[in-house]
Amino acid sequence: MEAETARFTRNLPVREEFHAVLDDSSYQRAPEDWLIAVTDVVGSRKAIADGQYKAVNMAGVAMISALMNALGTQQVPFIFGGDGAAVICAPSDREAVAQTMAQTVTWVREDLGLTLRAALVPVSVVRSEGFDVLVQATRISEAVNNYAFRGGGVSRAEALMKEGKFAVTPASAKSKPDLSGLSCRWSPIKSEGERIVSIIIEAGEKAGDQFPAKATRMLNLAGMAQSAAGSPMPKEGPPIGWPPKDLELEARAMPGDRSLAWRKASLYLATLFAWFLFRTGLSVAGFNPKRYKEFTSLNTDYRKFQDGLRITVSLGDAKLAKLTEFLENERRTKTLRYGICVQDSAILTCYVPSVTSDSHFHFLDGAGGGYAQAAESMKD
Repeated sequence: MEAETARFTRNLPVREEFHAVLDDSSYQRAPEDWLIAVTDVVGSRKAIADGQYKAVNMAGVAMISALMNALGTQQVPFIFGGDGAAVICAPSDREAVAQTMAQTVTWVREDLGLTLRAALVPVSVVRSEGFDVLVQATRISEAVNNYAFRGGGVSRAEALMKEGKFAVTPASAKSKPDLSGLSCRWSPIKSEGERIVSIIIEAGEKAGDQFPAKATRMLNLAGMAQSAAGSPMPKEGPPIGWPPKDLELEARAMPGDRSLAWRKASLYLATLFAWFLFRTGLSVAGFNPKRYKEFTSLNTDYRKFQDGLRITVSLGDAKLAKLTEFLENERRTKTLRYGICVQDSAILTCYVPSVTSDSHFHFLDGAGGGYAQAAESMKD
């Protein structure tokens, strides 16, 4: 029987253009009795500075992949924030969601050495405080949709989590969710002569009804005027090398009771074979490496919306200077708030339920702090 969360998600109207995230009429209210599942890594800024940026991203994506596995569907409204994530879910799925979150918190502590905060906040609570939870589905390829959130409810749920409210109690030691499909095999993404720029913008106190126009202007300056434009991902797909740098993180996420050494060894062999297929272009057992790489590029969340735009884009110095000048001018007039992180490369953390399906999904963040650093600079 299909989960109630999946039925709601499947029935959301799907918009074809990303710019629709700026249109209030594109959103649907989450049901009153639903819940907002939120997580974030405590001390993520320090962890990233210590070189643990890949582990931080894995911790952020872990809840999304684990919940999709627990509910048996990819039809789940989610958003990835770099060092955390948010998902909305139906009350009938609460037990499965709460258990999965508890197991994820324990796994992140034991296997990644990080502290993951987690909370399950009722939609009714944030509505009683004057916020709302509005969700929209946007098509990013023929196989995958992404989701946008407005109304301030998800952001308010994150704030309540950081206050220690509605906390999910960690599961017992050695508990682990089903993290099948969670992987991190691609090499860092770089653009010659350009920087990878992670940006968050939100409406300022004097924005009035100007935010959609200001956000559109920023997208144009970032080279995102067209539907599929502006992605730092190469159209033919990201680079791949062997052996993957952070293979141990994927090994720790693998299901089963085998030793870590066995899991790493099996992944070394599997990734060597995959590298050979990508290098030669050979198709094996329904796996087409060229198509897979092309859909990896298409199915990447380099732009998203949660009460404001969050984008990661590749920019040369001239475009970056113009964009920064625009953002600074808007900040001074209090029409926009923004945070920015400029770095040399981007990284992918992936959810791949099947290598023979086009519905694999890829979470993009800057490798030098990304959205977590941009959020901190916004506070400053």
